[in-house]
Amino acid sequence: MNFALKFSESNYFCVMGKRSNRKIFTEVRVQDAGAKGKAVAKAPDGRVLFINNAIPGDVVTVQTTKQRKAYFEATAIEFHEYSKDRVPAICPHFGVCGGCKWQHMDYQKQLFYKNKEVQDHLKRIGGITPEEVLPILGAPDQFYYRNKMEYSFSSQKWLTRAQIESDQVIDNRNALGFHIPGFWDKILDLKECHLQDAKGNEIRDFIKHKAQELDLIFFDPRAQTGHLRTLMLRNTTLGQWMVLIQFYENPGPLRDLLLKSVAEAFPEVNSLLYVINQKANDTLYDQDIEVYQGKDYIEEAMGNLRFRINAKSFYQTNSKQAIGLYNIVKEFAGLTGGQGVYDLYTGTGTIAQYLAAEAKWVVGIESVSDAIQAAKENAQRNHIENAQFFVGDMKELFDKNFIAKHGKADVVITDPPRDGMHKSVVDQLIALGAPRIVYVSCNSATQARDLALMKEHYKVVKSRAVDMFPQTHHVENVVLLEKIQ
Repeated sequence: MNFALKFSESNYFCVMGKRSNRKIFTEVRVQDAGAKGKAVAKAPDGRVLFINNAIPGDVVTVQTTKQRKAYFEATAIEFHEYSKDRVPAICPHFGVCGGCKWQHMDYQKQLFYKNKEVQDHLKRIGGITPEEVLPILGAPDQFYYRNKMEYSFSSQKWLTRAQIESDQVIDNRNALGFHIPGFWDKILDLKECHLQDAKGNEIRDFIKHKAQELDLIFFDPRAQTGHLRTLMLRNTTLGQWMVLIQFYENPGPLRDLLLKSVAEAFPEVNSLLYVINQKANDTLYDQDIEVYQGKDYIEEAMGNLRFRINAKSFYQTNSKQAIGLYNIVKEFAGLTGGQGVYDLYTGTGTIAQYLAAEAKWVVGIESVSDAIQAAKENAQRNHIENAQFFVGDMKELFDKNFIAKHGKADVVITDPPRDGMHKSVVDQLIALGAPRIVYVSCNSATQARDLALMKEHYKVVKSRAVDMFPQTHHVENVVLLEKIQ
C-alpha cells in the first residue's frame, strides 16, 4: 500500500479542546508541489493536504489549520524523513519572513515543479497541449537578482516565540524589514536579505542605525504616528542606485540630516529621494516625490537600449533574466523587418522597443499614463522612430476603430497583469486575426483560461516557462499562437 495513503487509528486523531476541529496525520509522504508553493499530499480519508512548510519527498506529521470539503491546509510539526531534494537554506530569516519559500529545495527541482505547474494549468484549465514544450529557462543568478526592494519601518517589531518566552528585556522594538505574512502591523527586523545586491543590506542597515542615532520615530501603523514609514531601494546592472525614504510626519531638520548622511556614506547612490505621505496607505503613485540629491531616475541597459527608471516606473524586477525573457519573445515573434506589431499592456514599452529594430512598426498600449509617458521618452532617447505609444483602458481603446486607424498587425505581443485579459480583449484579438500572437504571462492559470477562449481560432505552437524569481514558486510563461487556417 502507498505509504502516504496508509491509514490506522495510530496516525489519525483529533486535538481536543479549543482546537478540536484540527487533526493530526502522521507519516504522510509529500508527493508534489502545488499552488502558491505549498507541498501536496493525501490525507488518510483521500482529501488533498496542502502543507505550507514541506517539500516533495518529505515524510511528515502534520496538523491541519483549515478544513474544506475537498482539502485540508496543514503545517508539518514533525519530520520523519527529509526529501533528497532538500538543501540548506542560507537566509537566517527563512521560514519567518514569508519570502523565498523554496529556498530549501534544490534549484533544479524548483525549475521542474515550476514547469510542471505551467503545463498542468495549460492542460487542466485550458485543455491545451502545446505542439512543442521547450525547457524552462533557469535564472543566471539564484540569489541577489532583484533590482527593487521595499521595506517598512515599524516601532512594533515582530518578536519570535523564543524572545517572548525568554527573560530578555526588549526595550527597542524598532524594525526595518518585511511584513510578517498575515500580520499587517508586524514587521520582521531584517539582519540580512539575499534578494538584492549585498550593497542593499549595507544601505538599509545604515539608514536604520542612523535614524536611531538621530532619534527619528519609527512608524506605528496602529496609532498612525511616527516619522519613518518605508524605504525603497532600486539598482541597475550599470551600478546605479536609487534610495527613496518615505516619511509620515515631517521630522524637519532631522530629515535633511538623515538624507545627508546617506549621500555621504554611499556615493554610488545616483538618485536620493524622499516623500512626505500622510495617507492611510503608503502607495507612491499619487505622491509628489522630492529629489534631495542627484537625479529623479536611474538608468538600466538592455542590449543597446537604455531605459530611465524613476521611483514610480514599472521595470522587470530581475534585470538579467528580463533579457532572456525578451529574447524568447523575439524568437517566438519571428520578425523579419516587414511586420507590424501590437504590444498590449506595454508598460514602459521595454518589449516594444526591444523588438522595434526588427519590425516595420510597433504600437504599444497601456492604461497607466505615467508609464506611457516614460515609454515615449525612452523611445526618443533610444532613437526609435517606428514605435508609438497610447494610453487607455485596453478593453475600450483596443477596438476596431483603433485597428482601422493604426493598421492590422501581423504579430501581437500581449503581457497582461496576473488577472489575464478581459474577455472583450480576447474577442478583439480573435477578430483582428493576426497570424501570430505571443502571450507572456506571470500567471499560467489565467493564461490557460484565455487560451481556452482562443483555441478554436489559434493553435499553441510553442510554450516556454521562464524563472524570473528563483527560490519562490512564481514563474512566467511564454506561448506562441498561430492562426488556424
